[in-house]
Amino acid sequence: MDIDHNGIGSFAKSKIKITAADSDAIHFTLSDVDLSIANSLRRIMIAEVPTIAIDLVEFNENSSVLADEFIAHRMGLVPLISDHAKRLQYSNDCNCLNFCDNCSVTLTLDASCTTDTTMPVTTRQLQSNNDNVQPYFRDGADPGILLVKLRKGQSLSMRCIAKKGIAKNHAKWSPVTAVAFEYDPHNRLRHTVYWIENTVTGKPRWQEIEEQWPDSYYADQEDKPAPDGTFDYEAEPRTFYFQVESSGALAPGEIVHQGLEKLAAKVGGLLGCVREGYVWTEDELRYESEDKHPVEYRED
Repeated sequence: MDIDHNGIGSFAKSKIKITAADSDAIHFTLSDVDLSIANSLRRIMIAEVPTIAIDLVEFNENSSVLADEFIAHRMGLVPLISDHAKRLQYSNDCNCLNFCDNCSVTLTLDASCTTDTTMPVTTRQLQSNNDNVQPYFRDGADPGILLVKLRKGQSLSMRCIAKKGIAKNHAKWSPVTAVAFEYDPHNRLRHTVYWIENTVTGKPRWQEIEEQWPDSYYADQEDKPAPDGTFDYEAEPRTFYFQVESSGALAPGEIVHQGLEKLAAKVGGLLGCVREGYVWTEDELRYESEDKHPVEYRED
């Protein structure tokens, strides 16, 4: 069977070069792949890399000015360190009735204000029953995320159940705050139409664009084309510059690693299904079922 080696067939030949990385973000270059593969990786890192997030909140007492629902929603968005996620089961796959240590982590918070000054309640006051799953803090001086403020006589007591999940089900499980990629920083492919001020200067358009539009962040990664250079109508992007910002749940490099693993599994599974039962012809996709009677799918 013929495979389009400009698409998923070339995934195995792709190259990755990390250009910058720290605890919050990673920049890398993905080359020798199709645009569809690059965008698939972006979507997987956003929505299919599993993390741990608070899913259930049980209130014992809440005399603050914020309603239970408001605080519960806020708790779901608290990033939890999720290196332990691989060792947790999804709650749907667990044999327990509601939750257990195999599919969840319990965090508790008990706070009461007894002074005349306003008392901030932050994620620093959350107590976890699993040392591997804790709220994320940038460093030791990080005060944590503000949850609510209490005045004298007010209290907040709750139990939070954190579970493993993916952002396809809810955005609180996304390990990233943003994933972006760019290609063709010098606009060789003419995919971008630059708007310029309507002024009569007598300058050529390319010069107006250079003066009014700053270079891309990745412009120094490629040679700048000549203004009067030839334009290739059949050229396609093959190099993509990624920027991945972590929410703190996972290290940026780990997000990329797991995203690539899931993408490879998806591509491998797709190719395996195609090789097992589908036959491609020029104008139809035909699947031969187990009883050897072909079922044909034709496009109108």
